[in-house]
Amino acid sequence: MEAIWILLTLFVLIMLAGVYGVVRGVRAAKRGIDRTVHQARVTVEETRLRARQLAQPGAAGELAQLRLSLRGSMRATGQALQAAAPQDRSLSESLGLFQRLSTHALDLEADLKRLEQEPDRARLAALLPEMRERTQRITHSADSLRWAVQERTHRMAHDDLDSLGREIEMEAGALRHWTAVEPDEPLTAPEAGSRPGSEARVRSGPESGQEPEPPRPSLGARPNTEPQVWQKPWQQSPRPENTA
Repeated sequence: MEAIWILLTLFVLIMLAGVYGVVRGVRAAKRGIDRTVHQARVTVEETRLRARQLAQPGAAGELAQLRLSLRGSMRATGQALQAAAPQDRSLSESLGLFQRLSTHALDLEADLKRLEQEPDRARLAALLPEMRERTQRITHSADSLRWAVQERTHRMAHDDLDSLGREIEMEAGALRHWTAVEPDEPLTAPEAGSRPGSEARVRSGPESGQEPEPPRPSLGARPNTEPQVWQKPWQQSPRPENTA
């Protein structure tokens, strides 16, 4: 009986997981479709505005130009903020300011769109300077915010590159440490048991440019017939023959 309940529980859990995955997939697909539809509408709308700007000179063409300028500035600023925000958390306040600016931009967009349907040309000409001034203020604020974000991003990248360069130079210096010339070992002092005459004999050797003098035999001493160390092979005297 317990095995049946366990199987039923597993079956219910699998069904719930499948339903949850299907719902998430449907929502993701719906978001993708909505995004595609929105982008298509924006493209169609901007194409229509460009055509009106070229085909209808005067107030109607200027209204289309103002809408294109407003849309382009706000879209570029939003993309810059969205790209920089994940790497820089200090841009949260900038995002809040952009949201407030977006509200004013949407209101202006709606006003410009209503003026396109205005049949009274005189009223349209009278309201056009105000629309132009509002558009310039909003686009200037959006451009200033976008330029500040771009400069901050470039500065952070430049500082990070400088820091990385210094770290690499330090690491390269540490890796090249083995090529440094080791200091020469100090000369050892002469041994304590050496005789003082040995230094004099060394100095009077071949380095001094003089031949060492052979020791003089004392009276009554037997001449040493063994070749001396200082003698050269051709200077060795022959051993005297035994006359006995």
